[in-house]
Amino acid sequence: MRDTASSSRRSLTRGRGALLTAGALCAVIFLVTAGLVLTLPERPESGGAGQLPQLARRNDIDLGVAVAVNPLVHDREYRSVVTEHYTSVTAENTMKWEYVQPQRHTFDWSGPDTVVGFAERNGLDVHGHTLLWHNQQPAWLAQGSWSPDELRQVMREHMQALMGRYQGRVTSWDIINEPFEDTGPRLRQHLWYEVLGEDYIAEALTMAHEIDPQARLYINEFGIEGGGPKADALYRLVTDLLERDVPLHGIGFQGHFVHGNVPEDLSEHLRRFTDLGLEVSVSELDVRIPEPVPEGALQDQAREYARVIEACLDVPRCVRVSVWGVSDGHSWIPEWFPGYTAALPFDESYTPKPALGAMVQALSRRPSRPPTR
Repeated sequence: MRDTASSSRRSLTRGRGALLTAGALCAVIFLVTAGLVLTLPERPESGGAGQLPQLARRNDIDLGVAVAVNPLVHDREYRSVVTEHYTSVTAENTMKWEYVQPQRHTFDWSGPDTVVGFAERNGLDVHGHTLLWHNQQPAWLAQGSWSPDELRQVMREHMQALMGRYQGRVTSWDIINEPFEDTGPRLRQHLWYEVLGEDYIAEALTMAHEIDPQARLYINEFGIEGGGPKADALYRLVTDLLERDVPLHGIGFQGHFVHGNVPEDLSEHLRRFTDLGLEVSVSELDVRIPEPVPEGALQDQAREYARVIEACLDVPRCVRVSVWGVSDGHSWIPEWFPGYTAALPFDESYTPKPALGAMVQALSRRPSRPPTR
């Protein structure tokens, strides 16, 4: 989503919450599998360290997290949360156009290399984010005057550089990010659309497939998780692309939820697109809560996180749930949604909240899902 550099620079208190011993966690899992209903604790007895990756792999899904470069380099606890609780990473900002190619033909690989290198050293998959978006473009691109052929060449140069550098290392990409207007079903009027027309989407997907034929290519969008006109418009677009044999493999449902508004029927909306033969993911999950956080809200939020995990498990071709940020201290939410907070499974001190234990429980109570990929 948006740039969170300023929020990432906030000073954070340090410390980790106590984690369940392995024996205690086994007891929790036993009770769940025995069919007992568990009440989520006020403070989670389990941080899920080591368990979430194991459970995610058992269920054949990735459990991902968006990471920022600075804390990844300088903060040991930040790195530990990532390696102990997740199976994949998404670069929150550093693979976006303004950082990768700040001047034409001048590429900065320091950030993307840091993320990909960290992932490879720790056995994590990498999802690439993002190639074509209306935000976070460098001035030379956004303010340029381009003919269609010139802009296609710019697009190809950028894709060849970025996707080519990480071919075989970044195995899936958000090629198109947020193609529709924020609140409506119309395609967004931006550089790519204005110069290349509606078919910029098909052109970009086709070009990306030519550059890396093995990569899984995604359209990533928000505000479609509960259906409605925007989701219908995306469905029509995707249907047309597939009928034309445009290479498209998946849809990312961003999942930036307000507490109390996580759809009960999320799995139905995911399945609508998998019925077309696509895979889906919940690509940028957070659940923001109004300030001050009401009593019991973290308990309710935990159930909402569990609901999202369960919705993905209900849909065989749902391949990933990615949380958008490592801790509340690194979340984009307070900057972009003043008056909201506490959107992630770890607080500013990296203490796990009930949402983390709920994710463990949601993954534990399901039998192993057969592989779909």
